[in-house]
Amino acid sequence: MRTCRLPDRAEPVDLAIAGGRIREVGAASGPARETIDVAGRLVTPGLVDSHMHLDKALLTERVAGSAETAAEAIRLTGAAKRAFTAADIAGRARRVLDLAVAAGTTAMRAHVEVDPIVGLMGMGAMLALKREYAPAVDLQLCAFAQEGILQAPPTETLLRRALEMGADLIGGCPYNDTDARRHIEVVFALAAEFGVDADFHVDFSDEPEHLHVREIVRQTIRAGWQGRVAAGHLTELAALPGPEQAALVAELAAARIGVISLPLTDLYLMGRRDELNVRRGLTPIRRLLEAGVPVALASNNVRNPFTPIGTADPAHLTFVAAVAAHMGTRDLMRDLVATVTTHPARILNLRDYGCGAGCRADLVVWECERLDEIVMALPPRRLVVKGGRVSVEHERRIVERWRSDDASRAPSG
Repeated sequence: MRTCRLPDRAEPVDLAIAGGRIREVGAASGPARETIDVAGRLVTPGLVDSHMHLDKALLTERVAGSAETAAEAIRLTGAAKRAFTAADIAGRARRVLDLAVAAGTTAMRAHVEVDPIVGLMGMGAMLALKREYAPAVDLQLCAFAQEGILQAPPTETLLRRALEMGADLIGGCPYNDTDARRHIEVVFALAAEFGVDADFHVDFSDEPEHLHVREIVRQTIRAGWQGRVAAGHLTELAALPGPEQAALVAELAAARIGVISLPLTDLYLMGRRDELNVRRGLTPIRRLLEAGVPVALASNNVRNPFTPIGTADPAHLTFVAAVAAHMGTRDLMRDLVATVTTHPARILNLRDYGCGAGCRADLVVWECERLDEIVMALPPRRLVVKGGRVSVEHERRIVERWRSDDASRAPSG
């Protein structure tokens, strides 16, 4: 690829790609089987969506009403799940994956619900999709206990079976169970047994009424799982007084726990009871980043009771967060691009990720030149490259008929 404008380079460079990897960065040398000149466009690593629910996406047409709280969203979705079939799950998930791949997503972590309602049906469907979409996106599957573990006793056995089937990691939701501490212990026990990472939906409320993340920090350190744990939502952190918030942020950094903010869902469901000065309901993204905590923005849900909108385009999340998290300077917008590229790659423990020599050639070519333009303007993508091969090519054509029509009506001299 010639004349690529990389995020950390002042001038365009060439990328020599072979065997699915970037072999050289600099001036091109030697013959190439194929040459693509991107004409000075910005090239970034592939986008990473670190928290997605493919199995319960696109439910707005079958769920009556709109959720006012997270608990109500869980209830409405739980009712809809009773009518799921493997074909239904696969069909809806495929539509979302197609959107994500076209947007430049080359890696994704999907939470697959495992419980007495759907059993292992979703995991079977998603494992098949993981294989089908492998040429376009690396799909991590998280066996997820949305309905609780202790209050739904067969779930622990089902989670173990899902991991035996090939789930990549284990996920928990302690705020939706009868004993949050025990729930967290079970998740860590399974993570240790199978040697996998853990990812929690945690502290999803306006007030700091749970703060289960403190127990997650303790269990992370006790298990030696630093760098292998993620905490999604974590909106309660924003409601803590300054000193207490700073102390907990420092604990997260020390335990190397990644935080995943889900801005569309969190902005939609938080602050519902506030009648004055309605809260944004986001985890404190800037303070976490300043403390060295890896922070990702992710889609979470696409058009269901948790989030009635969604495009599966991670760039759209940076656009929203620039306003909602007060991140409008050029430097802060560059930080936001990192929340859908390098930070989630770190949280997902992706190996050889980036635009340097030796990295896997998973890349996005943008119709812009500067990194902050991704956030401020949502530029179209020109090319998506996966494993050194072009996986998506966008063709853009605009015909401004009003200009030609106006010119034809203009009086002659």
